[in-house]
Amino acid sequence: MGFYNMTQGDAPVFNQLAKDYALSDNYHQAIMGGPGPNFFALASADMAVYNKNGVLAIPPENQIENPDPKPGTNNIYKHDGYDSGSYVNCSDVSQPGVPDIVNFLKTRGRVSHCEKGAYYLVNNYDSPYKPDGTAKTLGVNRFVYPPQQRPTIGEAVSAKGVTWKWYTAGRDSADVLNDDLYPIVHNLVDTQVPFSMPESLRNKTVNAKTFSLAQSIAYNSLGDPMNASSNIVKSPFLRSHLKGLETFFTDIENNTLPAVSFVVPKAPVSDHPGYSIPARYELFISNLIKTVQTNADLWANTPIIVTSSEGKGYFDSGYIQNLDFFGDGPRIPLLVVSPYAKKGYVDHTYNDHASILKFIEYNWGLKPLSPRSRDNLPNPIDGKNPYRPENQPAIGDLTTLFDFSVKH
Repeated sequence: MGFYNMTQGDAPVFNQLAKDYALSDNYHQAIMGGPGPNFFALASADMAVYNKNGVLAIPPENQIENPDPKPGTNNIYKHDGYDSGSYVNCSDVSQPGVPDIVNFLKTRGRVSHCEKGAYYLVNNYDSPYKPDGTAKTLGVNRFVYPPQQRPTIGEAVSAKGVTWKWYTAGRDSADVLNDDLYPIVHNLVDTQVPFSMPESLRNKTVNAKTFSLAQSIAYNSLGDPMNASSNIVKSPFLRSHLKGLETFFTDIENNTLPAVSFVVPKAPVSDHPGYSIPARYELFISNLIKTVQTNADLWANTPIIVTSSEGKGYFDSGYIQNLDFFGDGPRIPLLVVSPYAKKGYVDHTYNDHASILKFIEYNWGLKPLSPRSRDNLPNPIDGKNPYRPENQPAIGDLTTLFDFSVKH
């Protein structure tokens, strides 16, 4: 567990942003699972599903979730996690662990949203394509989920003629070669090159092994969910919207930033426990905001929404709506940085990742992505408890964090 005391100077960037702009204290990860399914929900308001060439199929037996405890263990699941079962057929109440959740939902008047015969991915498997669009190999002992056909926000805004890009750091070669990590990895892989010459390393012919290793450290494949969509990857036009972080800053400099941008930092800067620290993520966010602010017209028309994929394993005591079989999950931070954000405001409206998609749809007059996607849910109606919508299940569209009548 981590504890940060802002009154003692911890997290100074986020502390100041909260004072100057708007903060949600009731924003949730969409899926009760890891970053993979939550990033996918951020792109689709839906779940990845096991399929073969677009047709629902049964995954290998060892990849099916089984929360029954292994005999002789302290409640360790039989099949669970990254190298074991992560698919759930929640339409079949004979499956282990399923009836308890389905019956609980019935007592709350909720539907499971589990399609008959569908095995949904509820934890982290690797995405189905490499950054260059090459398909990865599937198999019994390859924990990679298959290409997806779920409608995404990228397809929706493109159909409306709205420009967009999903910038994932580490995707472009420049992201890797210009990172301080590259000469370190180069030195480890190719000892003939002195470590004291990082600039000269960048001018040398790229060492394929060095580049591959450095990219595997920097690039967050789970954070590039559009790259899981066969609809996106197999369309040259749509795939051209998947870029790296260097392209994001170049687009700002050239005044060519699209109308909708998703920006994912490099893994070592992501604030994820184990391989990143909050200070580096704060500096990343601070630099991004200041770069946008250097262009007055861009800053005047760009709301910057800052959040994380999920709670990183930290527990939270906030109220969680039972929306369907998959979530919601715990509260996570969300800041809105914009001249239109309510200054120093703490918003209690119930939101999750689909709320970001609802905000995009609200702004450009788009319909929900599919009949089953979470963006179909209504906006919350306040009741006695501001954290619990009267009209559950319901999620907001983030407009309650803005005052569009006055710029601050």
